[in-house]
Amino acid sequence: MKDETIIALYWTRDEAAIAASEQAYGRYLNALAYGILRDREDAEETVNDTWLKAWDSIPPERPFYLKGYFGRITRQLAINRLERETAAKRGGGEYRAVLDELAECVPDRESGEDFANRIALTDALNRFLRELPDEQQAVFIRRYWHMQSVAEIASGCGMSESKVKSMLMRLRNRLKKRLLEEGFTL
Repeated sequence: MKDETIIALYWTRDEAAIAASEQAYGRYLNALAYGILRDREDAEETVNDTWLKAWDSIPPERPFYLKGYFGRITRQLAINRLERETAAKRGGGEYRAVLDELAECVPDRESGEDFANRIALTDALNRFLRELPDEQQAVFIRRYWHMQSVAEIASGCGMSESKVKSMLMRLRNRLKKRLLEEGFTL
C-alpha cells in the first residue's frame, strides 16, 4: 500500500492504517528498535508504541516521508526506553558508545542551543552525508542512526572491523572539521 493511502487512512481515523503501517514498515522498525535495545520483546513493544504515537499525531501532522516519520518515532522511543533501563544490564552498550564517539564532533543537544541552531546543524549533517560516497554513508548511518556495533557493520558491509573503525574515525574527524568551518561550537 502506498504512503498516501496509509496517511489517508490515518486522517479518516480508520484502524486499518495501523495494519497497513505494520505490513509496510513493521520489519524495518523492528530491526531499528532491536538494533538499539538488543531485546526482541522490547523492540516489539516499541514498535507497538510507534503505532500509538502515529495514531495520536496523524492528524494533525501529515508526514511527507512515512518511513522516515515512523523511523524517527521508533528510534526516539527505543532510546527513551534504553535510558530508563540500565543499558549495561540489557546489553545495549552501543547507545553509550555511539554518544561518546559523536561527543567530540557534534554540539551538545543540552547546551541550550535554540531551534534555529538545531535546524542549521541538521542541515549541515545532511549535507555532509550527501557528499559521502555510498560505502562511507552506509557505515556512518549504520553506526550513528541504527546504532549497530562495529562487528555488525563489518559483517553487513563485507569489510574488516579495523577498516570500519578507521573509516568511522576519519568520518568523525571530517565531520568535526566541517562543523567547525561552518561556525558551530563543539
